[in-house]
Amino acid sequence: MGKDVEKSTKLKEDGNHHFQSGDYIGAESLYSKAIIADDTNPSLYTNRAMARIRLGLYESAIADCNECLKLSGSKGNLKAYFVLSQCQLSIHDYDAALESALQAHRLCVETNDKSLGPVTNQVLRCKKERWEEMEKQRAREGQELEREVIGLLERERDDMIGSCDNDFDRDQVKQEWDHKIEVLRLTFEKSRAASEKKREVPDWVIDDISFGIMVDPVITKTGKSYERASIMEHLRRHPTDPLTREPLHPSELRPNLQLKEACQEFLDQNGWAVDW
Repeated sequence: MGKDVEKSTKLKEDGNHHFQSGDYIGAESLYSKAIIADDTNPSLYTNRAMARIRLGLYESAIADCNECLKLSGSKGNLKAYFVLSQCQLSIHDYDAALESALQAHRLCVETNDKSLGPVTNQVLRCKKERWEEMEKQRAREGQELEREVIGLLERERDDMIGSCDNDFDRDQVKQEWDHKIEVLRLTFEKSRAASEKKREVPDWVIDDISFGIMVDPVITKTGKSYERASIMEHLRRHPTDPLTREPLHPSELRPNLQLKEACQEFLDQNGWAVDW
């Protein structure tokens, strides 16, 4: 297909205007025409994907992001991964959404991109929604197990009652089995209460700038750790250490891998905590 870069650029600009004014149908149409004019421009696909997200066309938006990544090659595309993560989260593909968000985060760190804050929030959002879905599944499985086990006991109780020769024995058997079933119900109830109890969030997982749980902590030369996105944003405005107010440059930050692993382990075991 021949390329008409000038026409494509004009259509893209028109599409941007429509998008900014909230006309997502018009924007999607113009981006599509821009792609017809030049199907080798990766940014056209992410722009159309963003319009398609607003229209609820998540599968089509995912296809656009994947095409953008294909065109971008090994260097990847931060925007494509970020938008792709949003699409995957919308269709409840939580594992894929988290992986895409982490890829976007990796590119942000490598390029020192200013969108690190929103991308970090997307990582936390993916973790939170993924954990919530796992918790719902766990609760459903627990309820199903409870119904199955109690059902077995009730059937065994009824069989035992049916084998009794008189009303006195039947009443005795019923009382004994009803007590067993009630004890089992209470055991399941206590188990649910214990698993749903929220524990305190330790201070060491909290970033002192954003007050969120750290995902990618870095350590300053004074030994204090911050979330990378937060400290980078701070240094763009004020190139000083938040604690000592001494000069601090991004090149002086070092990844705190041990703390990162500890924070990840805490989130894996306490997914509710990202909502803290």
